Amino acid sequence: MSGEWIEHAETRLAEAGFRRGGARRAVIELLGEGHCAMTAAEIEERLREDGRSVGRASVYRTLEQLDELRLVSRLDVGTGTARYEAALPSGHHHHHLVCDSCGKVEPFEDPELEATIARLAAKVDSFRVGEHDVVLHGECAGCVAG
Repeated sequence: MSGEWIEHAETRLAEAGFRRGGARRAVIELLGEGHCAMTAAEIEERLREDGRSVGRASVYRTLEQLDELRLVSRLDVGTGTARYEAALPSGHHHHHLVCDSCGKVEPFEDPELEATIARLAAKVDSFRVGEHDVVLHGECAGCVAG
């Protein structure tokens, strides 16, 4: 990812009337680094590790604003806690592997899967597919070995 998404997000938020703030900028910069599907608590923790004190309420408020403007993808991996990642203006995205033992989430891309989804979407006359996500559940290599 890049500064391109960060600037795009800041511009869209400003156009929508949201005020600038240090906490919001910190969350946007972290998401702009391309971290895969983080919870609000993980975002808060990462920011604290980087020496940036951002309150959980500010993290949630920022994520809510970004979600409202469709600047993030909100992902439910079946744990009851939403995860967030930057939604690129190009539409380029990835899907997720979730370890049901330890909770680890890993991204994956598969052009054949994308082509299959596009073909299926074109065949369904009664429904217009706007977006999709694929979450595969199982066990990561560490849990299988351990």
